[in-house]
Order: sequence, then C-alpha cells, then structure tokens
Amino acid sequence: MNGASRDALAAARERLDALTDSTSTDAERLAGELAAVTALLNREVSLRRVLTDPAQAGEAKAELVQRLLGSQIGGPAADLVSGLVRSRWSQSRDLVDALEELADTADLTAAQQADKLDDVEDELFRFARIVSSTTELRAALTDRKATAAAKGELLRSLLGGRADAATVRLVTRLVTAPRGRSLEAGLESLSKLAAERRDRVVAVVTSAVPLSDTQKQRLGAALAKLYGRRMHLNLDVDPDVVGGIRVQVGDEVINGSLADRLEDAARRMAS
Repeated sequence: MNGASRDALAAARERLDALTDSTSTDAERLAGELAAVTALLNREVSLRRVLTDPAQAGEAKAELVQRLLGSQIGGPAADLVSGLVRSRWSQSRDLVDALEELADTADLTAAQQADKLDDVEDELFRFARIVSSTTELRAALTDRKATAAAKGELLRSLLGGRADAATVRLVTRLVTAPRGRSLEAGLESLSKLAAERRDRVVAVVTSAVPLSDTQKQRLGAALAKLYGRRMHLNLDVDPDVVGGIRVQVGDEVINGSLADRLEDAARRMAS
C-alpha cells in the first residue's frame, strides 16, 4: 500500500490495538467478524467501491456500515469497520487487504493473550516448511477445482489436535480464500505479522545439525545486537547447508560455521 491507504491502515492498526487492549473485547470473536466482512467486501465489488468512494462523505459511509452490518457483528468490529470507511483509500481493494490483515492480527492477539503466540509462530513456520517440501499437499491446498469445504476438511485432518486453534483459523482462511496470493507468500505474511506482535524480526536459521539450547540463546542474542531488535528464530535442519549454518533475515543472508562468528560480528559493530 502507499499514500492514503498506508496512512489509513496505520490508523486502523492503532484502533485495533486500543480495542484489544481492553479486557472487554473478545479478540477471537473480533477476528472472525472482521474475516466475515473481508469475505463480504471481497465478493461484493460494488459495495466495496461505494465504501471507498472519495466523493462520498465519511460519516455517510460509516452510517451505511452500521445499517448493513450493525446487527450482524459486534460493536467493536462495527466501530472498527466504520473507522476504516471514514478513511481515504488509494484503491478500493486496499480496504479489503486492510481488513484481512486486521482479522489476522486480532487472531494473533488472541493467541498472545492466551500465552500461545510462540506456539503459533512456530506452527506457521513448520507448516510452511511442510508445504514447500510436499508437492502433493501443496497441489491439494491450491487446487482451484477443490471446494473451500474440502480444503478446510483436509486442513482439519492435518492440523486438528496438533496445532493451536488460532493457527488452524489463520491457515484455513488463507487456504480457502487466498485472494490471489500464493500459499507461500500468505504463510510468510502471517509469520511476519506474528513476529510484529512482539516487535521482533523473524530470522530463518538453517543448520546442518540441530542447535543446542545454549547455541539458540547465543545466536538470538547476537542477532538482536546486530539488528537492534528482538529476534524470533525459526529453526530448520538441512545436513547439506553450506558452512554449517545459514541465517536469513528478510532479504539478507548470513553464512557461518558457528554462532560465535555472529557474536564476534556484533561486538565489532558495537565497538
């Protein structure tokens, strides 16, 4: 997003944080309601255009939202959507993208409130790795001829009882309503959102052998010094990795044989 849409999304994120900071707001319910509105506006293009029409007064659009949705969703969701349509959007599709992100963030907030956010982050990462390495599974989950119900049932058979409920909801929404995204891109976006809930950067760490707890702690501390932010380590094992370890943070890749080399780099940067 850019321009007006970027500013509108930033304001909506702040409103969502304010809502979910309140103990009276059910973040899980809010996520489900925002997801339902996302699906509605993704499907009803004419309504979406009306709600993002810059020629229409913001209050008039907010009143339309209340008339259409006020009796179908809770007060927090209705207020949040009303605030969204009062804002200006560069493109009508940006409104739907924003709603989808807010729904996902609300689900991640619910996981955080239940002290399950770390579990959800790890489960999203592991599921992404499974998808990337299992051609048949990826084909089944991205098959345009398969119904949403069939894909949802497949995910329940794979994740039910094995993953946190928030993980199941997030992945199910992504698979059944990808909205033009690839499965890999969607899972990466969810992982980034999860990391942002704790203001951490995601580091994908691939090592030739599993790292010990001490190595994980030292590596996390060294990366935090290098990047000046808390890090969440997504760990993977690949015996063929060159140099014994590979760390990717965004587009940057760091190769080395030991976590000590990262620690030394951090000391040099600090000196």
